[in-house]
Amino acid sequence: MIGFTLFPKIKNAVEWMAGHSDAVIQFGWNVVAAIILLFVGKAISRLLSRGLEKLLLKRKVDITIVQFFTALVRYITLAFFVVAALGRVGIETSSIIAVIGAAGLAVGLALQGSLSNFAAGVLLVSLRPFRAGEVVQIGAMTGTVEKVHIFSTTLLTGDSKEVVIPNGKIIADNIINYSRHPFRRIDLVIGVGYQSRIADVKRVINQLIEKDSRIDRQRGVTVRLGELGASSLNFYVRVWVRNAEYWNTYYDLLENIKEALDANHIDLPYPQMDIRVENVTAPAHPQLQLVD
Repeated sequence: MIGFTLFPKIKNAVEWMAGHSDAVIQFGWNVVAAIILLFVGKAISRLLSRGLEKLLLKRKVDITIVQFFTALVRYITLAFFVVAALGRVGIETSSIIAVIGAAGLAVGLALQGSLSNFAAGVLLVSLRPFRAGEVVQIGAMTGTVEKVHIFSTTLLTGDSKEVVIPNGKIIADNIINYSRHPFRRIDLVIGVGYQSRIADVKRVINQLIEKDSRIDRQRGVTVRLGELGASSLNFYVRVWVRNAEYWNTYYDLLENIKEALDANHIDLPYPQMDIRVENVTAPAHPQLQLVD
């Protein structure tokens, strides 16, 4: 029974194909063209992703960013050729594009915060305000940059705390990079007593600066009276040192200035307040009366 019902259907199909040979041949060519488009799209997407990967790695972009962008380019290219192949075989692609667009909009609204962090990550990679290994201050956090990820940046603080900051917050905040330039200036404020002679204080501090080989005197040295404080003469001391020697020079200079001022009998005053009392009369004491 199956054979008797199957053969007439095959016969009808063969007769239909013979009567519509032009359409069948055209459809066959469209299928072949669609398959070729898929293979070509796969090859082009691979070439584009590899070329982009080499370009980004040559510019020393973070490997995480490189992998993300290469995958994004590959999938977008493949999607374009898949839609072109479907259109080649006669499938209406406008509805497919509309569905993809609606899905992209929904995903974009759902991941609005993440997308803003991603866009900020792209700006950080492009503008390069800091690199891995540099010491930066972002808002209230100071630390060494470990990695710049797609959505966040990792800092390592001086007390070995790992801080993860969203890239969107970094772009919206101030970024202070302490490592970008080879030299950095030390700013000190040294307060001495009002009875101290200005020339003596400047002489003692300048002698210490001359003895320290880490200080770059070609960039200028400042030792000047900068402020008449409430209880002290405040001298501004500004010198330039190499970035790697900043903190050691800072602490050594501060300690040496204290010892040198003590050795030259120049006082470092404590906060003090003078109180004057004038025209004070002793209060009258009432006489005591004895009552019998």
